[in-house]
Amino acid sequence: MTDADADADADTDDGLLGAFWSYERALAADDVAALDHWFLDAPDTLRAEGTTVLTGHQAIADFRRGRAGAPARTVERVHTTPVSPGAAVVIAETRRADGSRGLQTQVWQRTDAGWRVRAAHVSAVPRRVPEPGPDPAVWRVSGEPLATGAPEGPLSGVRVAVKDLFAVAGHPVGAGTPRWLAEAPTENRHADAVQALLDAGAELAGIAHTDELAFSLAGTNAHYGTPANPAAPGHVTGGSSSGPAAAVARGWADLGLATDTAGSIRVPASYCGLHGWRPTHGAVPTRGLLPLAPAFDTAGLLARGADLLRTAAGTLLPNSADAASPVRVLAVDDRLTALAEPGVRASFEAACRALTLRTGLPLTRLALPGAERLDAWFAAFRTVQAAQAWERHGAWIDRHPGALAPDVAARFAAGREVTPARLAGAERELDEARSLITAALPPGTALLLPAASSP
Repeated sequence: MTDADADADADTDDGLLGAFWSYERALAADDVAALDHWFLDAPDTLRAEGTTVLTGHQAIADFRRGRAGAPARTVERVHTTPVSPGAAVVIAETRRADGSRGLQTQVWQRTDAGWRVRAAHVSAVPRRVPEPGPDPAVWRVSGEPLATGAPEGPLSGVRVAVKDLFAVAGHPVGAGTPRWLAEAPTENRHADAVQALLDAGAELAGIAHTDELAFSLAGTNAHYGTPANPAAPGHVTGGSSSGPAAAVARGWADLGLATDTAGSIRVPASYCGLHGWRPTHGAVPTRGLLPLAPAFDTAGLLARGADLLRTAAGTLLPNSADAASPVRVLAVDDRLTALAEPGVRASFEAACRALTLRTGLPLTRLALPGAERLDAWFAAFRTVQAAQAWERHGAWIDRHPGALAPDVAARFAAGREVTPARLAGAERELDEARSLITAALPPGTALLLPAASSP
């Protein structure tokens, strides 16, 4: 961390932050003499931790000499504010190696010899304790953490659940299928998206399950079980990013690195009450990602809050600000939203109104050209998706009969039946649909749709 990360008042700095960081370096090195130096040598100097208060410089010094060093920690953010001429409060947000977080509050006094600590209070915040043992329906592999990222960065301390389609160095890709996992090689490098999050300071909480080979929206897995949905007990999480969605919704991870081919981020986000981000196809690098249908496979994120989602997206799209057009108009096609169930439509309309009030952007109703061909567009999408899925995995499926649940196997089998002529026709249909929609939505227009058609 650098001084740029500190919220310092110019009137109180004057060497204050330098003194603070010198104290922190002494603490990390367990330099007792230096720590004594930075505490005010007075009989009423205070140090408190938990329910214990030490009074006087000598009592504090004796305490330090009697302990076996201070727990290693990282200072993530520093705040300062003046309280009187020559006195200031410094509050540091800290994180220990075990993931627990804490606050250190110090009152610093300026003396003839420089800044000294007049009073200090240390409070550790226990790390969120998960249910006993990792949930096998959520995690294939979990760690504390499984991999650590850069010491500092915009995602410092953020725990990531990685969908079991991305390469994680030192582990095979399991793809939600035990037979696949048994034959998968150990990866020798992280997928690009994983590496980008680590470079930004994130840590890997673990590898979370996916529906089998990611070819499902249900959130169920015949081999590993169905993860619980804390947002809607008794209901599925949605898939195929079921593991990351459950981990984030239950607080075991802060961020889910997931994929979306036909809704596999959007549907779990909707069902689990999360924020989901499925960017433009191809915007996030997919090297190191096991494909399903490359024409549609997209890497994205799940989070409980929009701020973290925005920050994490920025690490995956470092140049996105230059590429994107600012949104100026919100658009809705009632023929599309009519396909959703009544309860979803009501919630969607309320969300649209809230969005317009919050952003001040106009909401317009439009009719997309060609929307009467929605059924044909959907059929074309399914045809191309199934054909590409079979092209990628058909040979393996033929060699491993019975490896997949019947419903998943049936989706792949549909791809086996797609002829070259039928595939070409479906691709032309999709090209036409893209052209019509793109032409109807000028730059700066955001088309709003429900994330899922059913609750």
